[in-house]
Amino acid sequence: MKKSAILLVAFVALVSCNKEKRVSLSNDDLKTFYSVGHTMGQRMQNLKLSDEEISAVTMGLRDAAAGKKAEVNVDEFRMKIQALFKGRIEKAAESEKKQGEDFLAKAAKEEGAQKTESGLVYKVLKEGTGAMPKATDTVEVHYEGKLINGEIFDSSLQRGKPVTFPLNQVIKGWTEGVQKVKEGGKIKLVIPSDLAYGTNGAPPKIPGGATLVFEVELLKIVKAEEKKK
Repeated sequence: MKKSAILLVAFVALVSCNKEKRVSLSNDDLKTFYSVGHTMGQRMQNLKLSDEEISAVTMGLRDAAAGKKAEVNVDEFRMKIQALFKGRIEKAAESEKKQGEDFLAKAAKEEGAQKTESGLVYKVLKEGTGAMPKATDTVEVHYEGKLINGEIFDSSLQRGKPVTFPLNQVIKGWTEGVQKVKEGGKIKLVIPSDLAYGTNGAPPKIPGGATLVFEVELLKIVKAEEKKK
């Protein structure tokens, strides 16, 4: 298990649900350390730690920082960290996948929706007039991505700027789905986790096992001469 993973646990313990001691964030140094801890803590959400488990991590951190003798054989239990993390993440992802399967089934029944062999569900919202892209093409798009609860996790629309990328260098659901719409058109993609970010997700915004919903407007297929500019 990488040392960084152990540090992640320590940070989340310090900043989340720790009722033993909270400090006033009265200067930039403290605010910076809080921000580091909060960022790391967000990445641990898939573990679903209980208050008691967080307290145990906090105890270990404080004892080590104070130079106290550990209450357990740390070397022995350090070897169990990877298995524990893996089990917790997989359990959380399975629950998320089940909800996603139900959502996909409903989405596939919508008028105009189609489901591919891979499990992708798509629906053309606006017919384009140009060519359909190939996986090897570079495309310029506007998009908005949501979790199945409607929460937006990413949006070029909110940023006010379209994005350009090679279609074969994104998640599988995008590579397959954007090829289903013509240039100038708009498509809705409901992407199962296996075609998105899988069991691990993309913390902190996308949990493991998450089914994702995108609305993508294909602005144009970028020509070779444009890419050189």
